[in-house]
Amino acid sequence: MHNRNVLISGASVAGLTLAYWLQRAGFRPTVVERAPGLRKGGQAIDIRGCALQVMDRMNLLDKVRSVTTGMRGMSVVDGDGVELSRSTEETFTGGVIDNDDVELMRDDLTTLLFDVSRYGTEFLFDDVITAIAQDDDGVEVRFRHERPRRFGLVIGADGLHSGVRRLVFGPESSHLRFLGSYLAIFSVDNFLALDHWQTFHMTPQELVGVYSTRDNTEARAILLFHSPELDIDHRDPVRHRALVADRFAGVGWETPRLLERMGSAPDFYFDSMSQVRLDHWSKGRVTLVGDAGYCPSPRSGQGTSLALAGAYVLAGELGNRPHDHRGAFARYELLTRDYVHRNQRLAQNRSGDSRPSPVELARAANSLTLPAYPCRG
Repeated sequence: MHNRNVLISGASVAGLTLAYWLQRAGFRPTVVERAPGLRKGGQAIDIRGCALQVMDRMNLLDKVRSVTTGMRGMSVVDGDGVELSRSTEETFTGGVIDNDDVELMRDDLTTLLFDVSRYGTEFLFDDVITAIAQDDDGVEVRFRHERPRRFGLVIGADGLHSGVRRLVFGPESSHLRFLGSYLAIFSVDNFLALDHWQTFHMTPQELVGVYSTRDNTEARAILLFHSPELDIDHRDPVRHRALVADRFAGVGWETPRLLERMGSAPDFYFDSMSQVRLDHWSKGRVTLVGDAGYCPSPRSGQGTSLALAGAYVLAGELGNRPHDHRGAFARYELLTRDYVHRNQRLAQNRSGDSRPSPVELARAANSLTLPAYPCRG
């Protein structure tokens, strides 16, 4: 491949990790991101198994550990706020006190990834790909704002509703598998004075939760509900807020206060619990990584780890085969597809408010042996 310029769609965990490793492999990455900057907010995410090795090989593991949530445990309360049960972190991990898993806020991780990838990467914020046309020698890309440009490869790291996937692989209805529930997440003040703690209230069809963040200076709210699939635009936050407010009207505990704060939350997020499933992740000079290619859904607890490991392997294989993108893409899929399937299965046949056991998570998280790619650059 003569053109070492690679366009990555999405300043996501997958996109930023990929940009870092592509630099190391001798490529020139450009990241286009719809948002005007790094996206703020999001939920607490976990890094497990082989993904911890990726962090270590990026010399970020100590920094990641320095910003962990430090969550001590959780409580379940009834509609009047009376505690029904509580669990400690040791209970969560099945008593395994030497568990190496790391939990941190999503935007803390993307900030760390941006800091290590920014100086060798071109960033096009507040822009989006509108058309992709590829031939034997490269890919012609059109943007909403930037002039048309040509790249050697295009990689979609743009999430569940990937625009690259839609442009190259067809409508998302062919690739998304709805798992029966919807999730809203947004920041709130820590009005419950939670101390590294999570509190949840559950009904047969809804879950409401609050957990403290940033050393208890903030909190995140979670509202999840079971539902048949809804016909809604994933980019319509006004409709999303109205839908959540209507669905949770009358639910007890602190739900009314959370709904009131939801209206002014600057980082409100709402989407379906869905997975992305494709027979192949590549077409010609275009491929997918992370949620864009194989989102396991938040229910699996493994989306971040899949993104980190997938980006590392993809960049490594391209570095090993700089003039053979087809061979690199094929090898990337061969190495990671079983790992992806194992982690996607964690979320299948499972209710929306339950999670895999520590043993299930550990087996899936460690089911990929990372190759040791040579350092290049």
